[in-house]
Amino acid sequence: MYLQHFGLRRLPFETTANGTLWVDLPTHREATNAVLFGLRSGEGFVKVVGEVGTGKTALCRNLLRHLDDDVLPLHLPNPAHRPLDLLRSVSDELGIPAASGAGLFELQKYIREVLVDVAREGRRTCVLVDEAQTMPRPTLEQLRLLSNLENDHGRLLQVVLFAQPELDESLAHHDLRQLQQRIAFSARLTPLDREDCRLYIRRRLIQCGARARAIFTPNALDRIQRRSGGIPRLINVLSHKSLLAAFADGDFLVDRAHVDRAARDTDGLGRWRRLLLPVRSSSRAGAGRWRRPFAGGVRHR
Repeated sequence: MYLQHFGLRRLPFETTANGTLWVDLPTHREATNAVLFGLRSGEGFVKVVGEVGTGKTALCRNLLRHLDDDVLPLHLPNPAHRPLDLLRSVSDELGIPAASGAGLFELQKYIREVLVDVAREGRRTCVLVDEAQTMPRPTLEQLRLLSNLENDHGRLLQVVLFAQPELDESLAHHDLRQLQQRIAFSARLTPLDREDCRLYIRRRLIQCGARARAIFTPNALDRIQRRSGGIPRLINVLSHKSLLAAFADGDFLVDRAHVDRAARDTDGLGRWRRLLLPVRSSSRAGAGRWRRPFAGGVRHR
């Protein structure tokens, strides 16, 4: 591989969200702050939405590693379950041994008892649900009912939903209006602009052993941002393949031609480029300006 060639200790652009490589970008920082503020304020639900590849799973794993000690985190990475299976998954995370053969009412009782014990220890329990857009609507409603559990000091369970935009479509259904109203804080992960893309690539290289010498030319970095549409997962793919192309040529500097070769070898880029192309504002005040068709930032309800 190219590690020794470029003086790296490990692969800098792995697409697996293992949490060990993390770049604190503005859009992720805003989402992190929204989640932490929601948890500290005792709100029932916080939502983080982003398109495929924008870093939701990486953000979730990073939060799991850095939550305060007074938070007991429960992680549900595959939540496409029936309501009963959801309760069993939560029970397993809480270490309830009788969960496997218990029914709906029994599981609710067991979960409440454990959550009360956790609260007595001065801790809060938080469920982080990854890929929440896959949850059937009855299961989402069961999650809302589970979050209703309270004691004299407040809610026993808080929920953070990480999801693709399809979750918003599910929440728009009439039968989930109560859950939608319970989402107190919401954040949206957006594609990276040119400067954030440059920062992202350089910091990942530094974390993997790169020294002061540049490995990517400025033109190569800009070409990666344009070809990927600023999607972090596609940035990783293009950066990795560009390094391979430069290594195959015996070059120590990745330039625009290497990125173009990497792009030709990568499926699906055209779809993202069409989706993320800037569009002209139709208003007179915005004439001549360009805007990206994604709204970012944190929304408070």
